Amino acid sequence: MADQAYRLRKLAELAGRSDSALADRRAGVERDIAADRQMRTSSSGLRRTRVMAITSGKGGVGKTNIVANLAISLSEAGMRVLVVDADLGLANVDVLLGLYPRYNLGHVVQGQKSLEEVIINGPAGIRIIPGASGLQDLAQMDAGRRHALLSDLVSLEEQADLVLIDTGAGLSSSVMDFVVSSDEAVIVTTPEPTAIADAYAMIKVLSQTDSDVYIRLLVNQARSESEAEQVADQILSVARRFLNVHVDNLGYVLVDVAVQRSVRAQKPFVLLYPHSSASECIRAAARRLVTGRSSPVAPSGIAGFIRRMLSAIGGRYVES
Repeated sequence: MADQAYRLRKLAELAGRSDSALADRRAGVERDIAADRQMRTSSSGLRRTRVMAITSGKGGVGKTNIVANLAISLSEAGMRVLVVDADLGLANVDVLLGLYPRYNLGHVVQGQKSLEEVIINGPAGIRIIPGASGLQDLAQMDAGRRHALLSDLVSLEEQADLVLIDTGAGLSSSVMDFVVSSDEAVIVTTPEPTAIADAYAMIKVLSQTDSDVYIRLLVNQARSESEAEQVADQILSVARRFLNVHVDNLGYVLVDVAVQRSVRAQKPFVLLYPHSSASECIRAAARRLVTGRSSPVAPSGIAGFIRRMLSAIGGRYVES
């Protein structure tokens, strides 16, 4: 009986420590989010939204799945997240989440719908702008409609802590416009040699622009932690040696059958299989984005992103 009582006391102590550690961790994340919001507040009192492009040197690396599940994990951590689906060829964030929007940003650009009419609500409180490749047509819009759309976009500043842009794959201007206009970029790669080469090519192109975008790397579909670290070390060291570019290692996502199952079910794996290895990896990356605050670039907000976007596509916008 004494032994049993002792074991029960130890279990109670361990449970208490576990609950305390969990509470401390949650409190720490909440403090980091509050500090992040304070850091993004300008001297005029306007809080600036972080704009982050999720991109890849080649297709087939699971980029859009990363975007959807990362957005949900960040929302679960307390951030207000807006996802911009800017993949010109395969705009399918909504499909992965089992959503079927009737309208997209193209309808706004054409003057058929308002911005609020095309934004849809996703799981865990995230919001999505479908088909945002329409931003490429800003320069061709007449001044009145462009002014209205830009005002609507800037108004989102107070509704989002972070904008995640799901770009297309590759190095085309339609992709690079979004990347160089963002505050931060996450390049998704896999351990495949072609994906590694294309990720490095993306970093090289970014190093040759005037953009101050802060670059991160995420290795997807890794068979082990050691393989992911080897791939990341290879890319980061070569970028540092030959390009003199610092690339931050955001982490990795392990190969997991839960990912394929969730795609077929049109449900995010962080919700459908919350305890899977892939979900744990994504949440670890989300924690780094929330708590790390390692970017030396101060967020310029949605307005800053739009200004750079217009400059990148050769447009000129003078507020009337």
